[in-house]
Amino acid sequence: MSSYDTHPPRHRADDLTVQAKTWLGKTEAWLDDRGKGAWIAAMVLGFIAFWPIGLALLAYMIWSKRMFSSNCSSRRSRRSARSFRGTGNAAFDAYRSDTLRRLEDEQAEFEAFLARLREARDKAEFDEFMDERAKRAGRPTGGDDPERDAA
Repeated sequence: MSSYDTHPPRHRADDLTVQAKTWLGKTEAWLDDRGKGAWIAAMVLGFIAFWPIGLALLAYMIWSKRMFSSNCSSRRSRRSARSFRGTGNAAFDAYRSDTLRRLEDEQAEFEAFLARLREARDKAEFDEFMDERAKRAGRPTGGDDPERDAA
């Protein structure tokens, strides 16, 4: 068995395709780490350099939902996963984990408060709408029936 049978020769085009994929992947990861602003800056620079490049970046941002979604949470979780490594100081690591847990609890409580606030506002707006609708229809909100009074 020859070495050709076990390892067929690679073509130069294959090498270029692999290099392009890794280069594009690294570039995409680099831009993702810097956020939506970096993507927009790259798109603007693409438009300045050669407009089809900027247009291609815009299309890619829309297609991959980078333009209209907040990818900050996924980036934040990747960054926080890196920052949770132990420092070697047990007291500081314990303090940090307790503080982060407390902040997460406060954030959850605050988000629940905002949800209750939105529900109360929505209910008040709906009640106001129903009262206005009843007034426009000529129906009193107190329970009197005007059709009975007219007869």
